[in-house]
Amino acid sequence: MDIVSRIKRQLAHLRPSEQKVAKFILSDLSTAAHSSINELAEQSGVSLACITRLAKVLDCKNVRDLKFKLAQSAAVGERYISDKVVDKKDSPPIYQAIHNILDLNKGLIAEPDVQQASERITKANHILIFGVGGGSTVMAEECHYRFFRLDVKSNAYSDPMVMRMTAATVDKGDVVLCLSLGGFSPDVKDAAEIAKEYGAHVIAICPHGNLSEVAEIHLPIETHEADFIFNPSTSRYVMLAAIDMLASEIAIKNQRKCREKLRRLKLHLDEHRKEAGQRLPLGD
Repeated sequence: MDIVSRIKRQLAHLRPSEQKVAKFILSDLSTAAHSSINELAEQSGVSLACITRLAKVLDCKNVRDLKFKLAQSAAVGERYISDKVVDKKDSPPIYQAIHNILDLNKGLIAEPDVQQASERITKANHILIFGVGGGSTVMAEECHYRFFRLDVKSNAYSDPMVMRMTAATVDKGDVVLCLSLGGFSPDVKDAAEIAKEYGAHVIAICPHGNLSEVAEIHLPIETHEADFIFNPSTSRYVMLAAIDMLASEIAIKNQRKCREKLRRLKLHLDEHRKEAGQRLPLGD
């Protein structure tokens, strides 16, 4: 359990002097993390022994360990700890935030890289799509949904062990498409390296990081974490746009094969939803 959760859970059961320290820590996590034991005692109005006792109550080895854990929590951000009530009017406009992140990424992916990536994919017998985490898992599924419409045989995986197993089954010339909104995904990176050993091409859609260094072709994106924590991250729109760029190029290259598949899809979807009209989005 993280240190902030421990403090909140134990708060009502602490001695009055220990509560004073705990409340000070919760009120200013960053200051508490960077204060010496003397400063912490002085700012809380308690003795040095009280700080030591609190560290033990919170299952820390010593005060240094307590401060280390506080620094870890402070790195996440005070905005997740504050009890300040947020009014709806303080929420940034959703459409504008999406527009801003797309503008930030406009032109970041080079056309030759999209061309090369689509060439690899259209020539491959099988595509493995790897993405771990809330956003990347959903985007991996979305990528699979785009590809099967275009007569591209693919599978999306987010389970780390399954990714490793499927990576070990690739044939030379297969493609592994790695998705990561953070660019630091150890499970995806490990699976990609396994696939490379057996001759697969690795394409990555992610920011610059350890995952991009593994990739043969890197389609870069930039993300931006806003201070307002209650809106969903807009960064997933950037990855979706990159996937759409890739899928559009694949469709052009694969048009002779995929046109018939798209026709069948449209035919049976229209048959299924006759009352809804004939111009609904294809397959959505």
